[in-house]
Formats: sequence, C-alpha cells, structure tokens
Amino acid sequence: IRRPVLATVTSLLLIVCGIAAFLNLPLRELPDVDPPVVSVSTSYRGAAASVVETRITQIIEDAISGIEGIETIQSSSDNGRSSVTVQFVLGRDLEAATNDVRDAVSRVGANLPPDIDPPQVAKIDADAQPIMWLNFASDRLDSLEVTDYAERYLVDALSTMPGVASVTVGGRRRYAMRIWLDREALAARGLTVSDVIAVLRRENVELPAGIIEAAQRDFSVRITRSYRSPEQFAQLPMSKGHDGHIVRLGEVAKVELGSMDRRNLFRGNGLQQVGLGIVKQSTANTVTVAKAVRAEVERLATTLPEGMQLVTAFDTSVYIDTSIHEVYFTLGITIALVIGVIYLFLGSWRAALIPAVTIPVCVVATFIGLYAFDFSINL
Repeated sequence: IRRPVLATVTSLLLIVCGIAAFLNLPLRELPDVDPPVVSVSTSYRGAAASVVETRITQIIEDAISGIEGIETIQSSSDNGRSSVTVQFVLGRDLEAATNDVRDAVSRVGANLPPDIDPPQVAKIDADAQPIMWLNFASDRLDSLEVTDYAERYLVDALSTMPGVASVTVGGRRRYAMRIWLDREALAARGLTVSDVIAVLRRENVELPAGIIEAAQRDFSVRITRSYRSPEQFAQLPMSKGHDGHIVRLGEVAKVELGSMDRRNLFRGNGLQQVGLGIVKQSTANTVTVAKAVRAEVERLATTLPEGMQLVTAFDTSVYIDTSIHEVYFTLGITIALVIGVIYLFLGSWRAALIPAVTIPVCVVATFIGLYAFDFSINL
C-alpha cells in the first residue's frame, strides 16, 4: 500500500456509509415486486351467481378485453359478487393500465344493473398482504360488539403507527337493521318488495333543513332520522287500505337488529373472534414494524375492558428475523473459513490479514449500492 493513510480513510468512509445505508434499508422476506395486475370488484347484493355472470362479469370482460397489453383475464361470479382480474405484460406501466381499466369500466356503467355498488378498480399490490394477524376476542360480548369496539379504538391506534399502511379487519360484523319479509303477508296486502324498498328510501332519511340566523347565534336545522330501533321500523307506514287501515312494516316483515353480513366469520383457537391484519408500507422494515406493533399491543392490552384480550396469532417477522440472522451467522463462518484456508495454504498471517480486512469492507460497502438502487435486504 503506497498511501496507507488514504487507503485507511477510504475504507473507513466506505464502512461508515455502508452502515448508514444498511440502517435505512427495508428488511423483508422477498424483493419488492409490483406486478402489473388490476382487479375489478363489483357487489350486487341478493343476486344469484348466474345473474352476476350475465349482467356484470361478461359486460366488464367485454369492455376491458380490447385494452392494450393484456396477457390474461380471469373472472369469478359468486352470489352477490363479481371479480375480474386482469394481468398485463411485464413491460406495461401499472398506473396507465389501471387508468385504462377504470375508463373502460366507466364507459359501460349505464349497461350495468342500477342497484349494484359502483365497481371498484384497484391495483393488486404484492405488499397488500398482512405481515401479522392479531386476534381480538371477548368472553362477555358478542361478535357485533367486539367488531364495534375494534373499529372504534384499535384500528385507528394501529393504523397511525409508523410503517403501517392499513389494518384489515377479518370477521367484521357491523350492525344493520335486517328486515325479513313475509311474501304471503305482502301478497295479501297488495305490496311488493319494490314497495318496501321505496318506502324505506323515502322515509328513512336524515336531511339538512337550513339555517336559523339570529343576532348573536346561528343554528343549523336538520330533519332527524325517525327510525332507530326495530320497534320504530316496525311502525313504518307502508300503505293505506280501502277501509282506512294503515299497513305498517311490522305486519309484513320481521324487523331485528343484526349483522350486515351473517356469513362473515373469523375463528381462532376454536373461538369466534375478530382478526386485525397489519399491512405494512412497501418501503417499511417488516421486522421494525412488527416489533412496534407488538409493543403497541402490550400497551393496548392494559386499556381493554375486563374480559377482552388482544394477542398476536401470526407474525411473518419471526421467520424473517431468524432467517436474516442465519445469513449473518453464515457470513461470519464464511469469512473465518476464507481466512483460515489462506493461512493454511500460504502459512503467512500477513497474507491472511489482507482478506480479513478486505472482505468486511467489501460486504459493508455493498449496502451503499443496494440503497442507491432502492433495493432491500431479503432472502
């Protein structure tokens, strides 16, 4: 080494920059891959799968089939739901492809049934899968009350944590007023399902009614919702008979407060629970996010009402953390073997000292390139 000071300073500079880049690199199981895949989901409550296939799925497929760069189109039609997945060639820009699909779906909106929920066009992100699942249960509350508590207090607390993109609620069962119609009672009174829907839309409303302005105060006036309980909904007037009798909803239907989706269920360890799936941001460190979430779970556990428990059921960071540590251990063994083999063959500690210094500098400096090209530390 003709300039030992320059070589030493350069090596130290590479190590410092490499360590700084290493601390800022995301740690994940697999590389960040964003495939050009777009999905279109449409909800049509109460419709059979065959109706969904002919009136929604086929129309959307025909609309998007002419878009440039499509490789495959896969669709499924279930009771009340249509799903169309479009995979583009690898060179296709995902943002442009998503906009093309959204435009194609909007052009056929008039051909779709009027009672459907608007089609949802979304990019399928490889990072949209939860990295960990939390099980939330109570031995004193039902699933509706557990879901309500989770969405009020737990989802917001976990969603605002650094590195967390969103929180998926598994087994969500929200409150809804369920109306079970009696077809014979409807027919006897000359009513149809459309009449019931029209009355509900007309009567069950909450509207602004203007402003009252005074010298020192202003008041907002609104028409409050008159129907809040099952008993009040049962008194909803439907029609008036020839004899002047007012037909009410309770005469032609059974009204109860229940779940919006009765088929949505989440079970863990044999118990009915609510699952909270933590979805991290694409550039976040999986291990760091999981560690912060576990600490937040411990804090939230102390604030839960009696009978509730929040536990970690599934955590991908455990496997990643163990695997990466195994890689570090393997690197250490490799460096030791290289130095030992060189010493055994050359018989000189001076010759063995050179790779002993060079290998760590090269390995640490590699993180500078990984950080510069937006790569991640993964398996």
